[in-house]
Amino acid sequence: MKEKIIQKASELFLNLGFKSVTMDDIANEMGISKKTIYTHFNNKTELVLEAVLAVFHEITCGIDHIQALQKNPIEELYEIKKFALQQLKNEKSSPQYQLQKYYPEIYATLKQRQFEKMADCTLSNLKRGVAMGLYRENLDIEFVSRIYFIGVSGIKDDQLFPMSQFPKAKLMEDYLEYHLRGIVTANGLKILNQFIKSTD
Repeated sequence: MKEKIIQKASELFLNLGFKSVTMDDIANEMGISKKTIYTHFNNKTELVLEAVLAVFHEITCGIDHIQALQKNPIEELYEIKKFALQQLKNEKSSPQYQLQKYYPEIYATLKQRQFEKMADCTLSNLKRGVAMGLYRENLDIEFVSRIYFIGVSGIKDDQLFPMSQFPKAKLMEDYLEYHLRGIVTANGLKILNQFIKSTD
């Protein structure tokens, strides 16, 4: 039951926002009493934390699976982008903004975990790309991995990038191309161009 509550809460939070969804809403959606939710969670903050970590875990597992396929590093980044978009396809609200505003401690925990996960993922991608001659040899990979993380986090800011002007899928596409163009070699660019053409 606890897992079911986390799953339903995650869905509602992502669709409607962390602030908007009440414990009553979750109970009504599931056809259970609010008391049942409180036997598993002391309060809404606890449920928000569990839901956020569950979604993070799901995305992390998906990324691990893509990395395990050992595709060429450029293709790997496009696969991860595609997977991330599928995960976020139902986002109708701005969950990150609400999480940051109403649950700053949970947001800080999530951001730290995202950074650690993404640093691992990006560093490994950059090292392989350099070794394969697809990324430039003289890259400062620590710097590039952090700049990439800042960019991926920054484009989620709906005030800077309103969805009406920057649809999510196009924004992620443009940012990934921007990142890769800055680091690829001539060989890498040939592969990148195939992906740019195939997504047009």
